[in-house]
Amino acid sequence: MAFSHDTIERKLPLLMILMALAVSFGGLVEIVPLFFEKDVTQPIAGLQPLTPLQLAGRNIYQREGCFYCHSQMIRALRAETERYGHYSVAGESVYDHPFLWGSERQGPDLARVGGKYSDDWHYAHLHNPRDVVPESIMPSYPWLDATALNYQDIPADMKALQRVGVPYTDAQIQGAISELDGVKSAHNGHLTEADALVAYLQQLGLVLKDKR
Repeated sequence: MAFSHDTIERKLPLLMILMALAVSFGGLVEIVPLFFEKDVTQPIAGLQPLTPLQLAGRNIYQREGCFYCHSQMIRALRAETERYGHYSVAGESVYDHPFLWGSERQGPDLARVGGKYSDDWHYAHLHNPRDVVPESIMPSYPWLDATALNYQDIPADMKALQRVGVPYTDAQIQGAISELDGVKSAHNGHLTEADALVAYLQQLGLVLKDKR
């Protein structure tokens, strides 16, 4: 028996099954080809995995929900590239797990914030944003500079990322704690969560330079 639109729309279970099939087929058509596109699966030239300190900062960035208000995705639109710099490309994010592209911009996009401001600016901004941007609505994060960085789990994080394709070597993983101990010594034996977060922010977008 041929099914008319009227018949399908009156039989809810059948309608739901057909809708699921249509959405699944459309999703496969859109997504599967991307797994074979080198532009979206290969890192751009010069891209390196995050250092242990930067990785710790990324974890804090996620924990504090920074991606809720700050995107890391510059669209290929003149209004965006004029303000933020070169548009984002997939090859910049192949080592990101999970992606932190975001979708809201209560604050500015951070995809190219690396090197835009000094470390001191970032510390002041995190402690009280209105000290450097009077009109800012961003919350203050004074505890970041007062909280010692706990980095004992970083080797485990790196090992997990290695399993999903991030090219950390075993030597890098084994030496992560020693590397962070060295950074701590360079900071007079005092390494904070703010130090890690600033290190993460300062590397964002540096590999793909603005080609305007």
